[in-house]
Amino acid sequence: MRLASWNVNSLNVRLPHVEQWCASAGPDVLALQETKLEDAKFPRAAIEALGYHVAFAGQKTYNGVAILARAPLEDVLTDLPGLDDPQRRILVATVGGVRVVNLYVVNGQAVGSEKYAYKLDWLAKVTAFLAEEIRRHPRLVVMGDFNIAPDDRDVHDPAAWHEQILCSTPERDALRRLLDLGLADSFRLFNEDGGHYSWWDYRQAAFRRNLGLRIDLVLASEALRASCRAATIDREPRTWERASDHTPVVLDIDDGA
Repeated sequence: MRLASWNVNSLNVRLPHVEQWCASAGPDVLALQETKLEDAKFPRAAIEALGYHVAFAGQKTYNGVAILARAPLEDVLTDLPGLDDPQRRILVATVGGVRVVNLYVVNGQAVGSEKYAYKLDWLAKVTAFLAEEIRRHPRLVVMGDFNIAPDDRDVHDPAAWHEQILCSTPERDALRRLLDLGLADSFRLFNEDGGHYSWWDYRQAAFRRNLGLRIDLVLASEALRASCRAATIDREPRTWERASDHTPVVLDIDDGA
């Protein structure tokens, strides 16, 4: 089973990229973030034409999440208990016996801002939800745009980003508490080196200069860890015309392991 996550930064703009990438990479499950579409305008027919079932939760202009899957999506959740939030940032479904949690984590704007406090509170509530989900669904994957670089290996210039948004200690601590539920950063199961990123700013020729951050993650539960076979970052879509500023991240697992 190939699981992937991609912040497309507007599905309306990037639908041809999703179609192209699905045809070449063949994900069995693809979690999308920042679809930026109201549900009534979601391109369900185009996605289904690719051979995918789909669930989505969107809003106008901002946020929005979707899960595409070759197998049927079961037990879908768009609103979490205890998280009273109109922003469409979370989508959960079971696919082929794997519980898939798609997160578009709050950006937080700037350390110390109201949006930063909202981010930390949001993460605490999601972590509490996930603690129960892992108990109920041991075979679980959490993936998405986390808007947190886990450590300095995931930052092109750690000194410049030190204690800045996406790299601050409270954000990293919040991510660590989530990992402590028994989740593994799948990329780090296969690669301990720095210099691998999933997001590059549109400015300053950041992609060409590889000035990026690794903030898109696929986290695998303990029950799935032994079945993980490869975790990669596919940089190619970031080279395409009108590309998203993010690129897909991928985890391959043994199906049914």
